[in-house]
Amino acid sequence: MTNRSRGAGSLRERRPGVWELRVALGPDLVSGRSLVRSVTVHGDRDDAHAALARWAARAEVVRAGRRAAPGVTVADLLDRWVVAPHGWRPATSVGYRSTVRALRADPIGTRRASQVTPPVLRAVVARWAIAGVSRASAAARVRCLRSALGWAYREGVLDVPPLRGMRGPSTGPTRLHAPVDAIRRILRVAAADVAQLRHHSDTRGAAGAELHRREQVHLLARLAADTGARRGELAALQLGDLDGNVLTISRATSNEVVGPTKSGRIRRLTLGDTTAALWRASVAAWTQQALPDRQDDLDDNEHGTFGPWLFSRRLDHTTRLSTGCAGHWFADLAARARHPDVTLHRLRHTVATVLVGQGDILQAQHRLGHHDAATTLRIYSHALPLTDAQAAQTLDSLFR
Repeated sequence: MTNRSRGAGSLRERRPGVWELRVALGPDLVSGRSLVRSVTVHGDRDDAHAALARWAARAEVVRAGRRAAPGVTVADLLDRWVVAPHGWRPATSVGYRSTVRALRADPIGTRRASQVTPPVLRAVVARWAIAGVSRASAAARVRCLRSALGWAYREGVLDVPPLRGMRGPSTGPTRLHAPVDAIRRILRVAAADVAQLRHHSDTRGAAGAELHRREQVHLLARLAADTGARRGELAALQLGDLDGNVLTISRATSNEVVGPTKSGRIRRLTLGDTTAALWRASVAAWTQQALPDRQDDLDDNEHGTFGPWLFSRRLDHTTRLSTGCAGHWFADLAARARHPDVTLHRLRHTVATVLVGQGDILQAQHRLGHHDAATTLRIYSHALPLTDAQAAQTLDSLFR
């Protein structure tokens, strides 16, 4: 542990190349307890000290603004809010920081935060639409402002929450699912890719690496179409997550950091026989290719010689495939199947649409990992089966 001057924070090396920084943000205005921000930094000691200096400077800004300041501008308020402790997932933090940069560069950044009322914000949203800002980006900016202003009220920076009760703009059209026929064609192309390479007698070197990639893409597409799992959940799967036909999804990546799932819950799904068999056959083939002298021992990953990740760029699967790479691999497959508009995430929407269309709302909620069925209904209500045929006949007979 390395301590610095009061208020400058502390530094500890948790393991070689990984440092933990702790910076005090001052007392909470409600509970009175001291708030501390903990940050993980990768690099050498100089990198860690430089990061600690930056976070200490940000903490000073937060400490200076913890008293009511009705004259604070939106830009200053956003600076304080984005560095305060929130418990965000890494991807959420990155997304908010990007949105904060856009808002600081916008004219609204110079306004007093207390003056950002619903009529003012609606006028700003209209100006964004004229300037060509997409509805999704506008909705993200409004969410960011609402969160920051709500935080400022709770922290005593503002006397009143100026946007209380205001709803943000729609994020855009209904989420489109991929047609079932398109997914079938993509899966056929994936299987044909694997079969074509397996016909070659020599699958060592570059040919072996390409076969390994195509086998993974095939399994990735099958799992996405079967489970409806998020891309980050698929990229974080490990060999031991399948027991028989039951898949346990207990982790996910957020900005390429492995952690809990988006909902924080562990869920268990039953895979179809075809998908489960493909998983087992693929793992057996990969183990044989990576460990040709010990092909009968599939538990070598316990000794660090194979695994533990299901998807990897390496033949020994000792490193995880990034979510970005998984998306690129699938996009390449979809393009060769002549469906370049089908993304890996759209397969998730297809799973939901099919299940909701059959009336299996609770099954769709569980398979997709939503907190509750209300979320599933809100997003996929357009897929609900029509049950008003009798009402139509009644009205038709009445006015015939």
